[in-house]
Amino acid sequence: MGKLGFISLLVAVLAVLFGERVYNLRKRLLATRELVKNHLPNCVLLKDLEHGTEDITILGDGLAFISAGLRFPGYPSSDEPGKIFVLDLKDSRMEPKELRMPRNFDLETFSPLGISLYTDPNDDAVYLFVVNRPHPKCQIEVFRFVEEELSLVHLKTIKHELLYSINNIIAVGVDSFYATNDHYFENYFLKTYVEMLLCQPWGNVVYYSPTEVKEVSQGYYMANGINISPDKRHIYLSDVFDHNVHVLERKEDNALTRVKTVAVGSLTDNIEVDPETGDLWVGCHPNGFKLFFFDPNDPAGSEVVRIQNIHSDKPQVTRVYEDDGHVLIGSSVAATYGGKLLIGTVFHKALVCDLK
Repeated sequence: MGKLGFISLLVAVLAVLFGERVYNLRKRLLATRELVKNHLPNCVLLKDLEHGTEDITILGDGLAFISAGLRFPGYPSSDEPGKIFVLDLKDSRMEPKELRMPRNFDLETFSPLGISLYTDPNDDAVYLFVVNRPHPKCQIEVFRFVEEELSLVHLKTIKHELLYSINNIIAVGVDSFYATNDHYFENYFLKTYVEMLLCQPWGNVVYYSPTEVKEVSQGYYMANGINISPDKRHIYLSDVFDHNVHVLERKEDNALTRVKTVAVGSLTDNIEVDPETGDLWVGCHPNGFKLFFFDPNDPAGSEVVRIQNIHSDKPQVTRVYEDDGHVLIGSSVAATYGGKLLIGTVFHKALVCDLK
C-alpha cells in the first residue's frame, strides 16, 4: 500500500470512528425524542427568578432554599452574581426572598450549582452547603442560616484536588459530605467536547471530612444529582448520560456499595427525597441534545419524574410533569411540600404547581 493509500485508509477509519462517537452521543442525549406536554394544575412562574434555579432543597418546615444565577460557559446567564433565595411554601403568596450574604464573601465570582442543608441535632443550627463554580474553579461554600435575619453567615470555603468538577452535594454532618464529580478533565475544552464524544464512565463520588477525603464510588458516565434516604443508610445518585438513578449503601467507613439501578428513560439531574414517603423526585432533561446545543428558537423541554418504592423489586417510575420548552426550559430539580411541586431550571425560570 502506497503512502497516499495509507493516508486515505487512515482518514476513512477516523471518519468512521468519529461518526460512531457522534451517533453514540446523540443516542445518550436522546436527540430524537419528541417533547410533549403533561402539565399540572395551577402552575405559576415565580417572580425574580429569571436566570436559573439550578437546585432546590426544602427544610422540614416548608422553607425552600433555591440556588439562582449559575453562570456557565455556553448558557444564557445574568451579569449579576449568583444568589440564594428562600421561599416559604406555607405562604400562599409564593414570593421568593433573597438571602442577605456576608460582606466578607466574594460575591462577584459566586456561581452556585448544587446545594444541601444539614440541621445539627445538637442545637438545631441549619447549615447550607453550596457548590460554587466560579469558572474555571470549583469549591464548596459552607454557610450558617440565620432565619430571623434572612441571612447567611459564611463559615468556610473548601477546596481539594479530589473536588475538581463538583456538580452536587449531600451534607451528612456539620463539616462532612458526599459530592459528585460530573467530569474527569478539568480543562474546559477537554471536558466539554473531547470527554462528551468519548463518553466513558469516568464520573465518581467523593466523601469529604476534615480528617479524610477519598473516592468512594466510580464508573458513572456523568455523575450528577445526589441525595440520601430518610434513614441515612442509602445514597441516591443520578447518572445523566445513562438515564438512571443508582441506589448505593453506606458503609461504616463511609464507602459506598451499589445495590441496584433504576432506569428512568430521561437525562436525570438533581434528586430530592420526600422525608415522609421516601419517594424520589428527579428533575430531568427529556432531550439533552436541545439542552447542550441551546437554540432559543427550539428550546429544551422539562420533565419531572417520581420514583416510588425504590428499594422494592418493582419501583414505580411516573412522569409527573412534562413541557416542550414553551413554559419551562431545562428542568434540573423538583421538590415537593404540602401538595405543591416546585421545579427549578439550569438557566431559565422556576415554576410552582399543585400536585392535585
